[in-house]
Amino acid sequence: MEIIVLGTGCTKCKNLFNLIQKVAQENNVEVHLSKLEDMAQILQYNVLSLPAVVVDGKVVLKGVMPTENQVKEILKIG
Repeated sequence: MEIIVLGTGCTKCKNLFNLIQKVAQENNVEVHLSKLEDMAQILQYNVLSLPAVVVDGKVVLKGVMPTENQVKEILKIG
């Protein structure tokens, strides 16, 4: 599973990256997690509200900081 956190480096964006990493590790889910902070590239996803999450090329979350349970849903845990 490839996950990209879209954001400009703000606190919410960093916290979201860390939360996804934590949930994946705690649940033994293998993910390729990366950050994308270049606005020109972010705009290619048609996202204006940050942070946002892209899973396998599809935007699944934008403009909110999810709960741990929402991250589990994104990662298809439980």
